[in-house]
Amino acid sequence: MTADTPLSGRLDDDDYPAYTMGRAAEMLGTTPAFLRAIGEARLITPLRSEGGHRRYSRYQLRVAARARELVDKGTPIEAACRIVILEDQLEEAQRINAEYRRRAGHEAPGSSG
Repeated sequence: MTADTPLSGRLDDDDYPAYTMGRAAEMLGTTPAFLRAIGEARLITPLRSEGGHRRYSRYQLRVAARARELVDKGTPIEAACRIVILEDQLEEAQRINAEYRRRAGHEAPGSSG
């Protein structure tokens, strides 16, 4: 994202680090310590502002919210982070598989595509 990118484009970007740690914790109904813990577990890696403050994207907040759901149900934080990572990997593998199947379905029989 460059400095000359319009603000409206950034607001629509799920990966734009728009939220401070305090705001992110407030939105999730959790504490900054929870966000630090899931960062230490490598579930999410917040970007840093020029001043070194953590900044979170909407995508990262969705991931953190899923981890919080699991923790709220009694899952240890490390296990919750691993579950979310595995769920994300499974979703990506299924997306790739569906794309391969779609491509295979469009190839003509006998073509060397």
